[in-house]
Amino acid sequence: MINVTKTYLPDIHKYQSYIEKIFQNGWLTNNAQFVQELQQALSEYLGVRNLLLVSNGTMALQVAYKVLNLKGKVITTPFSFVATTSSLVWENLQPVFADIDPLTFNIDPMEVEKKLSADVSGIVATHVYGNACDVEALEHLARNRGIPLVFDAAHAFGVRDNKQSILNYGDISIISFHSTKIFHTIEGGALVFKDRNVFERAKKMINFGIESPTLVSEIGINCKMNEMEAAMGLCVLQDVDAVIEARKARAEIYNQGLRGLGELQFQKRNLNFSNNYSHYPVAFRNEAVLLKIIEKMNKEGIFPRRYFYPSLNTLPYFQERQEMPVSEDLTKRIMCLPLFHDLDEAVQSRIISIIKENL
Repeated sequence: MINVTKTYLPDIHKYQSYIEKIFQNGWLTNNAQFVQELQQALSEYLGVRNLLLVSNGTMALQVAYKVLNLKGKVITTPFSFVATTSSLVWENLQPVFADIDPLTFNIDPMEVEKKLSADVSGIVATHVYGNACDVEALEHLARNRGIPLVFDAAHAFGVRDNKQSILNYGDISIISFHSTKIFHTIEGGALVFKDRNVFERAKKMINFGIESPTLVSEIGINCKMNEMEAAMGLCVLQDVDAVIEARKARAEIYNQGLRGLGELQFQKRNLNFSNNYSHYPVAFRNEAVLLKIIEKMNKEGIFPRRYFYPSLNTLPYFQERQEMPVSEDLTKRIMCLPLFHDLDEAVQSRIISIIKENL
């Protein structure tokens, strides 16, 4: 069975050596040795400061909203993984959707500007499939309004321009280290903060608000990363460049096999930033074609994913419908093809053939 992705697992003996050390010292959580080592190693690898590890990417979003004191309405994208929206609702915030650019699939800054009002407290934008948003335009809008800007960079591990990591844009960027990601810690995530003071507050916030053994200085929650996860991260980080290169080679096979097929739409990349090959999205002429191709692939044990689906503005817990025509159209036509580090070229050839035969 060929799924849309496959978890990269490092050498088991390497991981076991970390686990043995954890058993020897008996320190499993609460900012233990390997969490500290991973935090430092990731900061250096990514070229960021004020990086904070947490238990998962969704909690990273919720901590970001809380530490930035977002209230009421928050502008966000309808084309993202459901956690981008559900985390807002969970924190009693009201998503105000701004439609996406039909070419880049990212939130459209011009649509964001239309939705800005006095009662909007922040903007949450996603780098869709690791493709960088128009970060400068979004920062300009947030700065002029004096409101925080959060980037959901769950897919954007290692993405950078010629100066710095994409995670350095906005007030906070969050990233996911779920096992389906290029870099993972089994479960896990991180926040990167522009402001050191906000970072220091968040460090307490993820540990119940505890400032010292005898002082709880503010409300908090428990979303710390544990040592088993950090150990996996340290192992995977040693191999992540090779993983990205392997994915790049397989993305190029798709590029060559699908090039020139006018009935397909591909995401327009932001060429000012690098590509980490986190996903290979393809949009078809209409939903009927997409469903036919999925059915053909499924019969051969190949399982692409309708990702993202549905458009988040259509989720059933919204009583008032916000029309997002671009996002709603795209979600009906798009899917991600299988892409992972050791995907067999013969499988890719069959995927390409199925698409060509059924357009």
